[in-house]
Amino acid sequence: MISPYERRFLICGWASLFALLAGSAPLSPRISARAQENTANKKDKSLQAFRAVASVLTSPRCLNCHIPGDAPLHGDDGKPHKELNIKRGPDGRGTPAMRCTNCHQSENAATPHAPPGAPNWQLPPPSMRMAWQGLSTGDLCRTLKDPAKNGNMTLAQLYQHLDEHPLVLWAWNPGPGRSVPPLSHEQFMSKVKEWMDTGAACAE
Repeated sequence: MISPYERRFLICGWASLFALLAGSAPLSPRISARAQENTANKKDKSLQAFRAVASVLTSPRCLNCHIPGDAPLHGDDGKPHKELNIKRGPDGRGTPAMRCTNCHQSENAATPHAPPGAPNWQLPPPSMRMAWQGLSTGDLCRTLKDPAKNGNMTLAQLYQHLDEHPLVLWAWNPGPGRSVPPLSHEQFMSKVKEWMDTGAACAE
């Protein structure tokens, strides 16, 4: 048998527990709402950062070589190399009869609109075209993150590639007569970092 004292103790204990639970219950929705708001804000910052990244990647300096076809483009208006029938070739460095380095040396030519140059001038190989011409911002984002489409790179490797690769850096030093991307390279990398640090979100 439970004594009256033990009965009162149990009743008080259960009552205290119910009061505690009742008092803490309203906090849960508030915490959840705050967490959802923080997640939404983080995603929004990530999307905004990538829009800035995309403004560079879709500029002529990048878009002329990141193409789905086999003929690279040139100029600020993205004209094909029709006059020389330039093609990507099996390794991205041109055909046996017309290698990219036949015209594109390791440095820009000094004459306006003459062949630009950077070390190992080439297109991505046909096995990994890294193509984003014509993609929406969201699809460009997903392509950039996909190792099957970005050269088998992790996000960390992608950051390093964009920060250091000579052909990427060339976009900000394209030689006389050519426009440069809308952001400086420093601004571009800042936005790349912000995009990655906030979850590398992609628009639908």
